[in-house]
Amino acid sequence: MKYINTKTLFFTASLLLGVIAVNAQQSPKVFGKTISEAAINSETGTIRCVTTEYEEYLKEKFPQRATNKEFENWIAQKILSNKTKSNASAQNTTQVITIPVVVHVIHNGDFIGNNENIADEQVESQITVLNQDYRRMLGTPGYNTNDVGADVEIEFCLAQTDPDGLPTNGIDRVDLGQASWGESDIENTLKPSTIWDPAQYFNIWVCNFGSDLSGVLGYAQFPSASSLDGLNNNEGSADTDGVIIGYEYFGSINIYPQGNYSYPYDEGRTTTHEIGHALGLLHIWGNSYNNNSCSYSDYCDDTPASNGPNSSCSSHYSCTSYDMIENYMDYTNDACMNIFTQDQKERILAVMENSPRRASLKTSTVCQVTAGREDFELLNGINLYPNPAQEVLNIATTNNELPDSYIIYNSLGQTMAATKVNTAANLSINISAYSSGIYFVSIEKGSESKVLKFIKK
Repeated sequence: MKYINTKTLFFTASLLLGVIAVNAQQSPKVFGKTISEAAINSETGTIRCVTTEYEEYLKEKFPQRATNKEFENWIAQKILSNKTKSNASAQNTTQVITIPVVVHVIHNGDFIGNNENIADEQVESQITVLNQDYRRMLGTPGYNTNDVGADVEIEFCLAQTDPDGLPTNGIDRVDLGQASWGESDIENTLKPSTIWDPAQYFNIWVCNFGSDLSGVLGYAQFPSASSLDGLNNNEGSADTDGVIIGYEYFGSINIYPQGNYSYPYDEGRTTTHEIGHALGLLHIWGNSYNNNSCSYSDYCDDTPASNGPNSSCSSHYSCTSYDMIENYMDYTNDACMNIFTQDQKERILAVMENSPRRASLKTSTVCQVTAGREDFELLNGINLYPNPAQEVLNIATTNNELPDSYIIYNSLGQTMAATKVNTAANLSINISAYSSGIYFVSIEKGSESKVLKFIKK
Protein backbone atom coordinates (compact mmCIF):
# COMPACT_ATOMS: atom_id res chain seq x y z
CA MET A 1 0.00 0.00 0.00
CA LYS A 2 1.08 3.59 -0.40
CA TYR A 3 2.96 5.41 2.35
CA ILE A 4 0.14 7.76 3.31
CA ASN A 5 0.08 7.73 7.11
CA THR A 6 2.20 10.02 9.22
CA LYS A 7 5.43 8.55 10.53
CA THR A 8 4.23 8.81 14.10
CA LEU A 9 1.02 6.90 13.43
CA PHE A 10 2.81 4.28 11.37
CA PHE A 11 5.54 3.85 13.99
CA THR A 12 2.99 3.49 16.81
CA ALA A 13 1.16 0.76 14.89
CA SER A 14 4.42 -0.98 14.08
CA LEU A 15 5.44 -0.83 17.73
CA LEU A 16 2.22 -2.46 18.86
CA LEU A 17 2.37 -5.17 16.21
CA GLY A 18 6.05 -5.75 16.92
CA VAL A 19 5.47 -6.29 20.63
CA ILE A 20 2.66 -8.70 19.87
CA ALA A 21 4.82 -10.60 17.36
CA VAL A 22 7.77 -10.91 19.73
CA ASN A 23 5.59 -12.02 22.63
CA ALA A 24 3.80 -14.58 20.45
CA GLN A 25 7.03 -16.06 19.14
CA GLN A 26 9.97 -15.56 21.47
CA SER A 27 12.43 -17.58 19.38
CA PRO A 28 11.73 -17.29 15.64
CA LYS A 29 13.84 -19.41 13.31
CA VAL A 30 15.20 -18.57 9.86
CA PHE A 31 17.27 -21.03 7.82
CA GLY A 32 16.82 -23.39 10.75
CA LYS A 33 18.68 -20.99 13.05
CA THR A 34 17.14 -19.42 16.13
CA ILE A 35 17.11 -15.63 15.88
CA SER A 36 18.70 -14.03 18.92
CA GLU A 37 16.47 -11.71 20.92
CA ALA A 38 19.20 -9.07 20.51
CA ALA A 39 18.67 -9.16 16.73
CA ILE A 40 14.98 -8.29 17.01
CA ASN A 41 14.13 -4.61 17.21
CA SER A 42 12.16 -4.33 20.46
CA GLU A 43 10.35 -1.23 19.16
CA THR A 44 9.22 -2.50 15.75
CA GLY A 45 9.44 -6.29 16.09
CA THR A 46 11.46 -6.40 12.86
CA ILE A 47 14.65 -8.34 12.14
CA ARG A 48 17.07 -6.02 10.34
CA CYS A 49 19.21 -8.73 8.73
CA VAL A 50 19.57 -12.53 8.63
CA THR A 51 22.83 -12.69 6.67
CA THR A 52 24.63 -14.34 9.60
CA GLU A 53 22.03 -17.12 9.77
CA TYR A 54 22.09 -17.48 5.98
CA GLU A 55 25.87 -17.86 5.97
CA GLU A 56 25.63 -20.64 8.58
CA TYR A 57 23.05 -22.35 6.37
CA LEU A 58 25.32 -22.08 3.32
CA LYS A 59 28.27 -23.55 5.20
CA GLU A 60 26.15 -26.58 6.06
CA LYS A 61 24.88 -26.91 2.50
CA PHE A 62 28.33 -26.40 0.94
CA PRO A 63 30.95 -27.95 3.27
CA GLN A 64 33.75 -26.61 1.04
CA ARG A 65 32.68 -23.04 1.81
CA ALA A 66 35.29 -21.19 3.88
CA THR A 67 34.82 -20.97 7.63
CA ASN A 68 34.88 -17.54 9.28
CA LYS A 69 38.51 -18.08 10.33
CA GLU A 70 39.55 -19.25 6.85
CA PHE A 71 37.85 -16.27 5.21
CA GLU A 72 39.50 -13.80 7.59
CA ASN A 73 42.93 -15.36 7.00
CA TRP A 74 42.32 -15.15 3.26
CA ILE A 75 41.09 -11.55 3.18
CA ALA A 76 43.80 -10.32 5.60
CA GLN A 77 46.45 -11.48 3.14
CA LYS A 78 44.64 -9.79 0.25
CA ILE A 79 44.32 -6.51 2.18
CA LEU A 80 48.01 -6.58 3.06
CA SER A 81 48.91 -7.28 -0.56
CA ASN A 82 46.78 -4.34 -1.74
CA LYS A 83 48.41 -2.00 0.78
CA THR A 84 51.88 -3.16 -0.25
CA LYS A 85 51.08 -2.48 -3.89
CA SER A 86 49.69 0.95 -3.00
CA ASN A 87 52.76 1.91 -0.95
CA ALA A 88 55.08 0.76 -3.71
CA SER A 89 53.28 2.85 -6.31
CA ALA A 90 54.62 6.29 -7.06
CA GLN A 91 51.07 7.67 -7.11
CA ASN A 92 47.61 6.58 -6.20
CA THR A 93 46.05 5.06 -9.29
CA THR A 94 42.81 3.94 -7.63
CA GLN A 95 39.88 4.17 -10.02
CA VAL A 96 36.19 4.19 -9.22
CA ILE A 97 34.67 0.72 -9.66
CA THR A 98 31.27 0.51 -11.32
CA ILE A 99 29.10 -2.45 -10.36
CA PRO A 100 26.35 -3.37 -12.85
CA VAL A 101 23.05 -4.18 -11.16
CA VAL A 102 19.89 -5.99 -12.16
CA VAL A 103 16.89 -5.58 -9.87
CA HIS A 104 14.42 -8.47 -10.09
CA VAL A 105 11.02 -7.20 -8.96
CA ILE A 106 9.13 -10.37 -8.02
CA HIS A 107 5.36 -9.88 -7.90
CA ASN A 108 2.02 -11.64 -8.06
CA GLY A 109 0.34 -9.83 -10.94
CA ASP A 110 -0.16 -6.42 -9.32
CA PHE A 111 -0.08 -3.33 -11.51
CA ILE A 112 3.27 -1.52 -11.55
CA GLY A 113 3.48 0.74 -8.51
CA ASN A 114 1.16 -1.39 -6.39
CA ASN A 115 2.31 -3.47 -3.44
CA GLU A 116 5.46 -5.49 -4.20
CA ASN A 117 5.46 -4.58 -7.91
CA ILE A 118 7.18 -1.30 -7.07
CA ALA A 119 7.54 1.53 -9.57
CA ASP A 120 10.66 2.09 -11.66
CA GLU A 121 11.21 5.35 -9.78
CA GLN A 122 11.38 3.51 -6.45
CA VAL A 123 14.02 1.18 -7.88
CA GLU A 124 15.96 4.11 -9.31
CA SER A 125 15.81 5.94 -5.99
CA GLN A 126 17.59 2.97 -4.40
CA ILE A 127 20.43 3.15 -6.94
CA THR A 128 20.76 6.85 -6.16
CA VAL A 129 21.03 6.08 -2.43
CA LEU A 130 23.70 3.43 -3.05
CA ASN A 131 25.79 5.90 -5.01
CA GLN A 132 25.38 8.56 -2.35
CA ASP A 133 26.38 6.15 0.41
CA TYR A 134 29.27 4.32 -1.24
CA ARG A 135 30.73 7.57 -2.64
CA ARG A 136 30.25 9.59 0.58
CA MET A 137 28.62 12.12 -1.72
CA LEU A 138 28.77 15.73 -0.58
CA GLY A 139 25.40 17.38 -0.02
CA THR A 140 23.50 14.10 0.32
CA PRO A 141 22.45 11.93 3.30
CA GLY A 142 25.43 9.70 2.45
CA TYR A 143 27.97 12.35 3.45
CA ASN A 144 29.74 12.45 6.81
CA THR A 145 32.54 14.49 8.39
CA ASN A 146 33.99 11.65 10.48
CA ASP A 147 37.81 11.46 10.34
CA VAL A 148 37.64 7.76 9.47
CA GLY A 149 34.78 8.13 6.97
CA ALA A 150 35.59 6.80 3.51
CA ASP A 151 34.55 7.32 -0.05
CA VAL A 152 34.49 3.62 -0.97
CA GLU A 153 34.93 4.60 -4.64
CA ILE A 154 32.27 2.19 -5.83
CA GLU A 155 29.28 3.21 -7.93
CA PHE A 156 26.26 1.23 -9.07
CA CYS A 157 24.49 1.34 -12.42
CA LEU A 158 21.37 -0.38 -13.65
CA ALA A 159 22.33 -2.76 -16.46
CA GLN A 160 21.64 -1.58 -20.00
CA THR A 161 22.05 -4.94 -21.74
CA ASP A 162 20.29 -8.14 -20.70
CA PRO A 163 21.79 -11.66 -20.91
CA ASP A 164 20.44 -12.02 -24.47
CA GLY A 165 22.22 -8.85 -25.58
CA LEU A 166 18.98 -6.88 -25.78
CA PRO A 167 18.40 -3.40 -24.31
CA THR A 168 17.11 -3.25 -20.73
CA ASN A 169 16.62 -0.63 -18.06
CA GLY A 170 18.06 -3.03 -15.47
CA ILE A 171 14.66 -3.74 -13.90
CA ASP A 172 13.47 -7.32 -14.43
CA ARG A 173 9.80 -7.69 -13.51
CA VAL A 174 8.77 -11.31 -12.96
CA ASP A 175 5.28 -12.56 -12.07
CA LEU A 176 5.91 -15.84 -10.25
CA GLY A 177 2.28 -16.17 -9.16
CA GLN A 178 3.03 -16.23 -5.45
CA ALA A 179 1.92 -13.62 -2.93
CA SER A 180 4.76 -14.00 -0.40
CA TRP A 181 8.01 -15.87 -0.02
CA GLY A 182 9.73 -17.85 2.71
CA GLU A 183 13.39 -18.82 2.73
CA SER A 184 12.98 -22.30 1.20
CA ASP A 185 10.97 -21.04 -1.78
CA ILE A 186 13.38 -18.16 -2.28
CA GLU A 187 16.50 -20.30 -2.25
CA ASN A 188 15.10 -23.18 -4.29
CA THR A 189 12.76 -21.42 -6.72
CA LEU A 190 12.78 -17.62 -6.75
CA LYS A 191 16.51 -16.99 -7.03
CA PRO A 192 17.56 -19.90 -9.29
CA SER A 193 14.71 -19.29 -11.76
CA THR A 194 15.37 -15.57 -12.19
CA ILE A 195 19.10 -14.95 -11.61
CA TRP A 196 21.19 -13.33 -14.34
CA ASP A 197 24.83 -14.39 -14.74
CA PRO A 198 26.30 -13.36 -11.35
CA ALA A 199 29.75 -12.98 -12.89
CA GLN A 200 28.42 -10.12 -15.06
CA TYR A 201 25.49 -8.73 -13.03
CA PHE A 202 25.08 -8.02 -9.33
CA ASN A 203 21.66 -9.50 -8.63
CA ILE A 204 19.19 -7.79 -6.29
CA TRP A 205 15.78 -9.31 -5.66
CA VAL A 206 12.81 -7.39 -4.26
CA CYS A 207 9.79 -9.33 -3.07
CA ASN A 208 7.16 -9.68 -0.36
CA PHE A 209 8.60 -11.73 2.51
CA GLY A 210 6.33 -14.17 4.33
CA SER A 211 6.35 -17.39 6.35
CA ASP A 212 9.63 -17.70 8.29
CA LEU A 213 10.88 -14.43 6.77
CA SER A 214 7.96 -12.35 8.08
CA GLY A 215 9.37 -9.24 9.73
CA VAL A 216 12.80 -9.66 8.06
CA LEU A 217 14.17 -6.69 6.10
CA GLY A 218 16.76 -8.48 3.96
CA TYR A 219 19.80 -10.69 3.65
CA ALA A 220 22.87 -11.15 1.49
CA GLN A 221 25.20 -13.86 0.25
CA PHE A 222 28.68 -13.34 1.67
CA PRO A 223 31.47 -13.47 -0.95
CA SER A 224 33.47 -16.62 -1.58
CA ALA A 225 37.08 -16.83 -0.42
CA SER A 226 39.01 -18.43 -3.24
CA SER A 227 42.15 -17.76 -5.22
CA LEU A 228 40.94 -20.06 -7.99
CA ASP A 229 39.41 -18.83 -11.21
CA GLY A 230 36.13 -20.11 -12.63
CA LEU A 231 32.64 -20.66 -11.30
CA ASN A 232 33.32 -24.32 -10.46
CA ASN A 233 35.86 -23.46 -7.78
CA ASN A 234 34.20 -20.81 -5.66
CA GLU A 235 32.40 -22.85 -3.03
CA GLY A 236 29.08 -23.37 -4.76
CA SER A 237 25.81 -21.42 -4.62
CA ALA A 238 26.31 -19.43 -7.82
CA ASP A 239 22.58 -19.60 -8.57
CA THR A 240 21.60 -17.69 -5.40
CA ASP A 241 24.33 -15.03 -5.24
CA GLY A 242 23.22 -11.47 -4.48
CA VAL A 243 20.96 -9.71 -2.00
CA ILE A 244 17.22 -9.90 -1.42
CA ILE A 245 15.16 -7.13 0.21
CA GLY A 246 11.58 -6.81 1.40
CA TYR A 247 9.91 -4.45 -1.07
CA GLU A 248 8.81 -1.92 1.55
CA TYR A 249 12.44 -1.44 2.64
CA PHE A 250 13.79 -0.79 -0.86
CA GLY A 251 14.30 2.74 -2.17
CA SER A 252 14.01 6.16 -0.54
CA ILE A 253 10.95 8.16 0.45
CA ASN A 254 13.13 11.29 0.30
CA ILE A 255 13.76 10.77 -3.41
CA TYR A 256 10.51 9.12 -4.52
CA PRO A 257 7.84 9.80 -1.88
CA GLN A 258 5.08 8.08 -3.88
CA GLY A 259 6.62 4.65 -3.30
CA ASN A 260 5.68 1.81 -0.96
CA TYR A 261 7.73 2.08 2.25
CA SER A 262 7.79 1.14 5.90
CA TYR A 263 9.14 3.62 8.47
CA PRO A 264 11.81 3.79 9.92
CA TYR A 265 13.47 1.77 7.12
CA ASP A 266 12.36 4.01 4.27
CA GLU A 267 15.57 5.68 3.11
CA GLY A 268 17.30 2.81 1.30
CA ARG A 269 19.86 1.82 3.92
CA THR A 270 18.75 -1.83 4.14
CA THR A 271 20.17 -2.39 0.66
CA THR A 272 23.32 -0.39 1.51
CA HIS A 273 23.76 -2.66 4.55
CA GLU A 274 23.16 -5.93 2.70
CA ILE A 275 25.45 -5.06 -0.20
CA GLY A 276 28.08 -4.29 2.43
CA HIS A 277 27.78 -7.95 3.50
CA ALA A 278 27.91 -9.13 -0.13
CA LEU A 279 31.18 -7.20 -0.47
CA GLY A 280 32.74 -8.72 2.63
CA LEU A 281 31.70 -6.59 5.61
CA LEU A 282 30.58 -7.97 8.96
CA HIS A 283 28.25 -6.29 11.43
CA ILE A 284 30.20 -3.77 13.51
CA TRP A 285 29.96 -6.08 16.55
CA GLY A 286 31.15 -9.10 14.52
CA ASN A 287 28.77 -11.95 13.87
CA SER A 288 27.81 -12.80 17.45
CA TYR A 289 24.71 -11.49 19.21
CA ASN A 290 26.21 -12.04 22.67
CA ASN A 291 25.31 -8.74 24.32
CA ASN A 292 27.54 -9.45 27.31
CA SER A 293 30.81 -9.55 25.40
CA CYS A 294 33.03 -7.03 23.63
CA SER A 295 35.46 -9.67 22.37
CA TYR A 296 33.91 -10.21 18.94
CA SER A 297 35.34 -8.25 16.01
CA ASP A 298 34.42 -7.00 12.57
CA TYR A 299 38.18 -6.95 11.82
CA CYS A 300 38.09 -3.21 11.20
CA ASP A 301 40.21 -1.30 13.72
CA ASP A 302 38.50 2.03 13.05
CA THR A 303 35.01 0.84 14.07
CA PRO A 304 34.74 1.00 17.88
CA ALA A 305 34.07 -2.27 19.69
CA SER A 306 30.38 -2.98 20.29
CA ASN A 307 28.70 -5.79 22.18
CA GLY A 308 25.71 -6.08 19.88
CA PRO A 309 23.29 -4.36 17.50
CA ASN A 310 21.76 -0.96 18.17
CA SER A 311 18.30 0.20 17.13
CA SER A 312 16.82 3.69 16.72
CA CYS A 313 19.28 6.61 16.60
CA SER A 314 20.18 7.01 20.26
CA SER A 315 23.85 7.32 21.27
CA HIS A 316 25.05 4.18 23.00
CA TYR A 317 28.18 3.15 24.87
CA SER A 318 28.59 -0.61 25.22
CA CYS A 319 32.34 -1.21 25.45
CA THR A 320 35.31 1.13 25.92
CA SER A 321 33.98 3.90 23.66
CA TYR A 322 30.84 4.95 21.86
CA ASP A 323 29.12 2.58 19.46
CA MET A 324 29.33 3.80 15.86
CA ILE A 325 25.55 3.81 15.47
CA GLU A 326 25.86 5.79 12.23
CA ASN A 327 27.73 2.93 10.54
CA TYR A 328 25.83 1.23 7.73
CA MET A 329 26.67 -2.16 9.25
CA ASP A 330 24.78 -1.54 12.51
CA TYR A 331 21.01 -2.09 12.93
CA THR A 332 20.01 1.53 13.52
CA ASN A 333 17.28 3.42 11.65
CA ASP A 334 17.93 4.48 8.07
CA ALA A 335 17.93 8.18 8.98
CA CYS A 336 21.01 7.99 11.21
CA MET A 337 23.25 5.86 8.94
CA ASN A 338 25.95 7.66 6.96
CA ILE A 339 29.37 6.02 7.24
CA PHE A 340 31.67 3.36 5.89
CA THR A 341 35.17 3.56 7.38
CA GLN A 342 38.60 3.35 5.76
CA ASP A 343 39.15 -0.20 7.07
CA GLN A 344 35.76 -1.27 5.78
CA LYS A 345 36.73 0.17 2.41
CA GLU A 346 39.94 -1.91 2.44
CA ARG A 347 37.90 -5.08 2.96
CA ILE A 348 35.50 -4.21 0.15
CA LEU A 349 38.29 -3.43 -2.31
CA ALA A 350 40.09 -6.68 -1.43
CA VAL A 351 36.90 -8.60 -2.21
CA MET A 352 36.36 -6.70 -5.47
CA GLU A 353 39.91 -7.51 -6.50
CA ASN A 354 39.99 -11.20 -5.58
CA SER A 355 36.66 -12.85 -4.86
CA PRO A 356 34.94 -14.94 -7.56
CA ARG A 357 31.84 -13.30 -9.00
CA ARG A 358 32.95 -9.98 -7.50
CA ALA A 359 36.20 -9.37 -9.37
CA SER A 360 34.58 -10.20 -12.72
CA LEU A 361 31.99 -7.44 -12.19
CA LYS A 362 34.78 -4.90 -12.67
CA THR A 363 35.19 -5.89 -16.31
CA SER A 364 31.53 -6.45 -17.12
CA THR A 365 30.28 -4.35 -20.03
CA VAL A 366 26.52 -4.71 -19.41
CA CYS A 367 26.20 -1.10 -18.27
CA GLN A 368 27.16 0.13 -21.70
CA VAL A 369 24.08 1.50 -23.42
CA THR A 370 22.87 0.33 -26.80
CA ALA A 371 23.56 2.82 -29.59
CA GLY A 372 20.87 5.48 -29.79
CA ARG A 373 19.59 4.92 -26.23
CA GLU A 374 22.07 7.03 -24.27
CA ASP A 375 19.80 10.02 -23.76
CA PHE A 376 16.79 7.92 -22.82
CA GLU A 377 18.69 5.84 -20.27
CA LEU A 378 20.27 8.89 -18.64
CA LEU A 379 16.88 10.51 -18.16
CA ASN A 380 15.44 7.20 -16.97
CA GLY A 381 17.77 7.39 -13.96
CA ILE A 382 17.12 11.02 -12.99
CA ASN A 383 15.42 11.84 -9.68
CA LEU A 384 14.62 14.87 -7.53
CA TYR A 385 15.48 15.13 -3.84
CA PRO A 386 14.45 15.99 -1.22
CA ASN A 387 10.83 15.79 -2.24
CA PRO A 388 8.93 17.58 -0.72
CA ALA A 389 11.55 20.35 -0.55
CA GLN A 390 11.67 23.65 1.30
CA GLU A 391 14.88 25.54 0.52
CA VAL A 392 16.90 23.63 -2.09
CA LEU A 393 15.85 21.05 -4.69
CA ASN A 394 18.49 18.77 -6.20
CA ILE A 395 18.46 16.90 -9.50
CA ALA A 396 20.24 13.55 -9.10
CA THR A 397 21.65 11.84 -12.18
CA THR A 398 23.25 8.46 -12.81
CA ASN A 399 26.99 8.09 -13.42
CA ASN A 400 27.48 11.83 -12.78
CA GLU A 401 26.29 12.68 -16.30
CA LEU A 402 24.62 16.05 -16.83
CA PRO A 403 21.38 16.82 -18.69
CA ASP A 404 21.44 19.62 -21.24
CA SER A 405 18.85 21.85 -19.60
CA TYR A 406 15.70 22.01 -17.49
CA ILE A 407 12.62 24.18 -17.09
CA ILE A 408 10.54 24.51 -13.91
CA TYR A 409 6.79 25.15 -14.21
CA ASN A 410 4.16 25.80 -11.58
CA SER A 411 0.77 24.07 -11.57
CA LEU A 412 -0.61 26.81 -13.87
CA GLY A 413 2.04 26.09 -16.50
CA GLN A 414 3.96 29.32 -15.81
CA THR A 415 7.76 29.12 -16.18
CA MET A 416 9.56 29.59 -12.87
CA ALA A 417 13.10 28.94 -14.11
CA ALA A 418 14.87 27.90 -17.30
CA THR A 419 18.47 26.75 -16.92
CA LYS A 420 21.14 25.51 -19.29
CA VAL A 421 23.24 22.95 -17.40
CA ASN A 422 26.97 23.63 -17.56
CA THR A 423 28.18 22.16 -14.28
CA ALA A 424 26.87 19.97 -11.45
CA ALA A 425 26.22 23.17 -9.49
CA ASN A 426 23.33 23.89 -11.85
CA LEU A 427 21.56 20.80 -10.50
CA SER A 428 21.11 22.38 -7.06
CA ILE A 429 18.15 24.79 -7.26
CA ASN A 430 17.18 27.44 -4.71
CA ILE A 431 13.38 27.27 -4.38
CA SER A 432 13.07 29.16 -1.09
CA ALA A 433 11.12 32.00 -2.77
CA TYR A 434 8.58 29.65 -4.37
CA SER A 435 5.07 29.50 -2.93
CA SER A 436 3.98 26.23 -1.38
CA GLY A 437 2.46 23.87 -3.93
CA ILE A 438 3.12 21.44 -6.77
CA TYR A 439 5.74 22.12 -9.46
CA PHE A 440 7.09 20.29 -12.49
CA VAL A 441 10.64 20.00 -13.84
CA SER A 442 11.06 19.24 -17.55
CA ILE A 443 14.58 17.86 -18.02
CA GLU A 444 16.15 17.62 -21.48
CA LYS A 445 19.04 15.56 -22.86
CA GLY A 446 19.59 15.49 -26.60
CA SER A 447 16.27 14.70 -28.23
CA GLU A 448 14.77 13.20 -25.06
CA SER A 449 12.89 14.83 -22.20
CA LYS A 450 11.44 13.73 -18.88
CA VAL A 451 9.02 15.55 -16.58
CA LEU A 452 9.21 15.08 -12.80
CA LYS A 453 6.95 16.49 -10.11
CA PHE A 454 7.99 17.98 -6.78
CA ILE A 455 6.25 19.59 -3.84
CA LYS A 456 7.38 22.88 -2.31
CA LYS A 457 6.64 22.94 1.43
